[in-house]
Amino acid sequence: MIAEQKNHAALMCRWNFKMVGTKMVENIGKALVPLLLVGAWLSAVGSAMGVVHSTHEARKATQKLETLRREASTLRVTSGRFLLEKSSWSAYSRVEKIAFEELKMKLPETDKTILVYKK
Repeated sequence: MIAEQKNHAALMCRWNFKMVGTKMVENIGKALVPLLLVGAWLSAVGSAMGVVHSTHEARKATQKLETLRREASTLRVTSGRFLLEKSSWSAYSRVEKIAFEELKMKLPETDKTILVYKK
């Protein structure tokens, strides 16, 4: 009989624990649902803000790239102009004209010309 009472008390204790445990799980579940919803909402807002930020940074980088491309194109045109000007300033006919007219240079006579050979 004592063994039956102990066994019955153990069963009651387990049953009460299960009932209390089930109620606790239900109460915890009811408390967690709003927290989970708030957490999901905050995650969605944070993700949206990240998308907005990355899109903004990508647009800024694209704008800077286009500005640099325009500048590079302008520099290429300027470089071409300078090369053309350099070739016109160093043309043989121009150099010869300046030598004769402005610097009063003349060709040496053939008897004053010395040829140097490399051995």
